[in-house]
Amino acid sequence: MTAVLSPVLTGADSAGRRRRGIPVAVVVSVLVILVATAWAIAPSLFTGYDPVVGDTSEKLLAPSAAHWFGTDNLGRDLLARVIYGTRSSVLSALVAVGIAVVVGGLLGLVAGSFGGLVDVVTARVVDVLLAIPSFLLAVVVVSSLGFQTINAAIATGVSAVAVFARVMRSEALKVRNTVYVEAAQLQGGSRWQVLLTHVLPNASRSVLSLAVLQFGVSILVIAGLAFLGYGDPPPASDWGLLVSAGKDYLVSSPWLVYAPSAVIVVVVLSINRVSRWLRAKD
Repeated sequence: MTAVLSPVLTGADSAGRRRRGIPVAVVVSVLVILVATAWAIAPSLFTGYDPVVGDTSEKLLAPSAAHWFGTDNLGRDLLARVIYGTRSSVLSALVAVGIAVVVGGLLGLVAGSFGGLVDVVTARVVDVLLAIPSFLLAVVVVSSLGFQTINAAIATGVSAVAVFARVMRSEALKVRNTVYVEAAQLQGGSRWQVLLTHVLPNASRSVLSLAVLQFGVSILVIAGLAFLGYGDPPPASDWGLLVSAGKDYLVSSPWLVYAPSAVIVVVVLSINRVSRWLRAKD
């Protein structure tokens, strides 16, 4: 009997170890995110070129050992502009996610925990927000606030509030009827104490993976807004603005579009891969 079961147990044990291990794709994705974070924190460590002032005698140079991403129409190193533009793009996405998590999470938590009229009103507001395409809502908000990157970040965060509110409400509805929440209430805990101590920590697990996913989506939305001219004006180097500036030279100098676009795609795909891994672990 032992001889029969041992191969099965050994195989199950090795399969369990494989499941517990971190996939290679996740490791690579994390490294990409770390590089982008380093670019945002200390861009001068990765390039010696000025992102604003260029040499006009070296304009529109193709990618080479001296200029990995080539140069733009003013002779500025494109890699330097991408690196320095990371700070604005990443910080704007963080602001957007922060707004969505705080506002949407609070609405969903209150609605799911209190129920009744509060839940009904919040649900109707969320339904209205979800009925409006998120990018269109972001354009409307940023048009009202003004054409700046920080306003684009606020608009992106507002457009994602409904998604976080719905997810948090769903999780709060599951948690509020659990045994430990009822026990905390029977022991004399106030509604807000139980809400913050027991409901919130347990209901926020799904929100974490959603926040990581929304971070990548926010980068895309903010880049799209910058591409349309809703972000900071030149000589800013937001990723979307770089793509917009390069589209005029797409035939003669395609690297002006392909290089920043590739960076956006790689970073967003890496963030999405990490988000899927976190969701699978839950």
